[in-house]
Amino acid sequence: MEYQIVAPKTEQEFADYYDLRYQVLRKPFERPRGSEKDEYDIVAEHRMLIDDEKNLLGIGRLHFNSRDEAQVRFMVVKPKVQGEGHGVRLLHALEVLARESGAKRVIIRSRDATLGFYLKCGYEIHQEGNTVDNPMAEHLLVKKLDPVNHIVYRPQWCVELEATWHEKIPISEAMGIRVHQYTGREFELRAPLPRNINVHNTMFAGSIYTLATLTGWGLISLQMRERGIEGAVVLAEGTIQYQQPVRSHPRGLVHLHDMQGDMSVVTQGKNARIQLTTRIYDGENHAVAAEFTGQYVILAPRDS
Repeated sequence: MEYQIVAPKTEQEFADYYDLRYQVLRKPFERPRGSEKDEYDIVAEHRMLIDDEKNLLGIGRLHFNSRDEAQVRFMVVKPKVQGEGHGVRLLHALEVLARESGAKRVIIRSRDATLGFYLKCGYEIHQEGNTVDNPMAEHLLVKKLDPVNHIVYRPQWCVELEATWHEKIPISEAMGIRVHQYTGREFELRAPLPRNINVHNTMFAGSIYTLATLTGWGLISLQMRERGIEGAVVLAEGTIQYQQPVRSHPRGLVHLHDMQGDMSVVTQGKNARIQLTTRIYDGENHAVAAEFTGQYVILAPRDS
């Protein structure tokens, strides 16, 4: 399944956009129709997350409070698809928009129910809401934007993973491999083509293989941290099918639903075998340039 972030344009798209806002953010609290809108809507940027069948999955809004400060509001993911990384996709798109428009920081007001999500996305509490007297009180969160904090979800984990690779696997740094994004369910690496080019001005096959291997490795490593599992990840076996040349902006992408195996056995002192499929894309298009199937092993820690 492929997803897109788009701006609503037609009357029907805006109707669906505001209806989702109302259904999730206002109707449960018995608020009237119309309360889902405010005076900033006319000057704000609106975004919708849709799947490849044009189904609306989530929405979000960005407006500016000042030249340097942008605010995210009315961010909603349909309840039936929550927990699939869609909130991170929306927030990333809104942060990119804020950064491109010159914002130095983004603020969000969050209730307790969503506070944990935003903290994982790099936001910090600037002012706590008085939830003792009012359980619905909102906390004021702030995230400073800079050139290196484009990773939305678990940014510190991704920075640490990248640093470990560059230290332990020097070729990853020579190739310029960088973590582009992690949503909790999806992981993406990117690498500059000029560092990995062959005589045909396309990506070297060995670089494609390395990018694919580390993309799968990265998702497994981050999922281990999500689940509190310790162990070393190694590649036991890998097969790759090269389908077309990579001519620009190589991307390695892997989804959690493509991962098979039970890593929890590591907590019992057993090694875990994990299989997953990674795809390499050429630039921003949706055509698969290579498909890699990796058999990884998580080595359980041994008592010394």
